[in-house]
Amino acid sequence: MPLTGDYEPSTLEWVRDQVAAYEATGGREANTLRDTGIPVIIVTSLGSASGKLRKFALMRVEHEGEYALVASMGGAPENPGWYHNLVAQPLVMIQDGPEPHDFVTRIADGDDRQTWWDRAIAVFPTYAEYQIRTERIIPVFVATRA
Repeated sequence: MPLTGDYEPSTLEWVRDQVAAYEATGGREANTLRDTGIPVIIVTSLGSASGKLRKFALMRVEHEGEYALVASMGGAPENPGWYHNLVAQPLVMIQDGPEPHDFVTRIADGDDRQTWWDRAIAVFPTYAEYQIRTERIIPVFVATRA
């Protein structure tokens, strides 16, 4: 069942612009993290406090149809806002190309987390630096097609 509701764009202009361009072009444009060349996906979640749809780009860490959603926030001391949204409502939509699909997320732990963490670092080695910057263990969600 797809998420529905009012969309509340990010307060960050570059995030709003990237999401809008990605969606408008079916992923042909704005499909990398700024100038890194590293592919991104667009994730839509339901705001845990607002009840509104929230959209953001994350690194594309895909394996056999599942995705890792890494709550790094650049190594900040707190988890990103979307972390709390996924804890409260694990159903998300992920757009990796022309159209979004429904996924259910779960927080990976133990060996499963390590496997997905290694995959994430293979895509974006800077995640390892982010982990060094913070005392928290950076959460990794695994998204499985609903």
